[in-house]
Amino acid sequence: MQMGARDFFSVLGDVPMLLALKRGMKPRPMTEKDCFGKQVASNAANFPERPAVIFEGKTTTWDELNREANRYGQMLKDGGIEPGDVVSMMMENRVEFLACVVAINKIGAIAALINTNLRENPLQHCISVTESKMCLFGTELTDAIDGVRNAVDLEGKLVGVTDDSDMVEEKREVPEWAIDLKAASSNLSDAEHAEADDVTLGDTSYYIFTSGTTGLPKAAVMSNRRFLMIAKLSHAAGLRCDENDSIYMCLPLYHATGLVIGVGSAFSSAACLVLRRKFSASRLLGEVRLHNVTHMIYVGELLRYLYNTPEHTDDARNTLHTIMGNGLRPDIWDEFKQRFGIERITEIYGASEGNAAFANILNKDRTIGMTTAKVALVQYDVANDEIIKDANGHCIPVDDGEAGLCLANINPDAQFEGYTDSEATEKKILRDVFEAGDAWFDTGDLLRTVDVGFALGFDHYQFVDRLGDTFRWRSENVSTNEVGEVLNGFDDVQISNVFGVEIPNAEGRAGMAAVTLVEGKSELNVDAFSTYVNANLPHFARPVFVRVQQQLDVTGTFKMVKGDLSKDGYDITAYDDPVYVMKPRSDQYEPLDAEFVEQINQGEARY
Repeated sequence: MQMGARDFFSVLGDVPMLLALKRGMKPRPMTEKDCFGKQVASNAANFPERPAVIFEGKTTTWDELNREANRYGQMLKDGGIEPGDVVSMMMENRVEFLACVVAINKIGAIAALINTNLRENPLQHCISVTESKMCLFGTELTDAIDGVRNAVDLEGKLVGVTDDSDMVEEKREVPEWAIDLKAASSNLSDAEHAEADDVTLGDTSYYIFTSGTTGLPKAAVMSNRRFLMIAKLSHAAGLRCDENDSIYMCLPLYHATGLVIGVGSAFSSAACLVLRRKFSASRLLGEVRLHNVTHMIYVGELLRYLYNTPEHTDDARNTLHTIMGNGLRPDIWDEFKQRFGIERITEIYGASEGNAAFANILNKDRTIGMTTAKVALVQYDVANDEIIKDANGHCIPVDDGEAGLCLANINPDAQFEGYTDSEATEKKILRDVFEAGDAWFDTGDLLRTVDVGFALGFDHYQFVDRLGDTFRWRSENVSTNEVGEVLNGFDDVQISNVFGVEIPNAEGRAGMAAVTLVEGKSELNVDAFSTYVNANLPHFARPVFVRVQQQLDVTGTFKMVKGDLSKDGYDITAYDDPVYVMKPRSDQYEPLDAEFVEQINQGEARY
């Protein structure tokens, strides 16, 4: 890859930062005492009047945030919470969420952060599996907690947090069966808690739950050390922000990207957090300009929604220059960067529970960047869903540029903290991978190395796909992400969700795409779409079925939901959306009807 002198010197200029970062990122002993609650106290001491959070028209200073957290912490202690106890939290994005998380951390307890979309059995499970001694909930979610409160055995330990924002139309009071946090803490001391001085890096700071796509959610463990290390990396090398900057945050705070990367960076650097309850593509740029936002945390789907908004000539006229997150796909990377005037895109990669993180800190386009962790990409048989091993039973590394399963070595400096469930933790560990006695974390993702030119000797990587999102069709591996990127390039398509479906008498899984159309389009231009697909995808990667939806289903963290779509598949009796099919030996999509569905189900379609 060719590289100009300007790029060379730009990367060379990062050397001092990388050296300082290497020194600063050396893992500290787990017995050392520190926590993010103490960072907030330090910010309050050093920058008491500077804004810590701007939320729905109100500014909260670092001093105010710290004092509020201290009062909440005192109330929790008065309520019987001791160091090591677990406090469940279920609340929308708002200042009180931050104050509660800090309060729990300062008194040495553990916050279990629950997805606000959960109800009934999954919600009950999250509270019970962590053995929570108390549950803090936003009154906006009273109905959800009310639905499980008789099953979680927390009578007298349910604590409601009212929402005082002026932008809330219907204010809900704390129900009679719960304690009012604000009322109970209003007259309590806002002094620092002595317990914070005893919290160690090895102590658990909080639990973040997995999505639960393959069962009930699992509670992933996050130690204070890992939180502080990732937050430091994010603010110092990824965002490169300080107390004069502001970070736009519209991701849910119960998710690691929002809490660790976004909130963690604000805590670590004393930058102001411009917090939004929920993402709004139409309002984002206006709020960026209003608050002079310099940095933003993202997930890829969020940026695609923003990219699909009507283009304006002044889109690049804003103060935003650096964004950090995960999931920005290569198909819109360059155009997004140019359209919105973004100078740095720090794409990251890493699981909430994982022991290795990748970050594009050298600003190399279309990559997840580099890692200082010891990782290996090994050969994987997608068709048989298994790792390929040599005659000695060891994994086989892939060649440069080839996709392989990413494994991260488990060692004292890169521990796998796992889940509260020891059995689930063990399932993610591979042993005797290259030699007897070694242990590696199985990411479940396919990555590949990419040539980015001069990069100070660091390998750079690109995300390929989740193993479960890659399927075999016509003796070829099909990447759902790569097919989706192509489909998203068609003029009528706003966003696509690609997955595989099984059909009788055919090996592998046939591709199916659920697509939504751009604003103003009421139906898919089938002829033009067929021509586009044939021109841009090889025969094995062309979706057999295309379902046109009014709106794609996404999780609270903007990840596209594939499970129900895959289950419904091409069963046109299960939904009202139009479905098109490309029949065998055809290069044209046509409406899928009951007669052809019957042929497929009888194994007579000849795929």
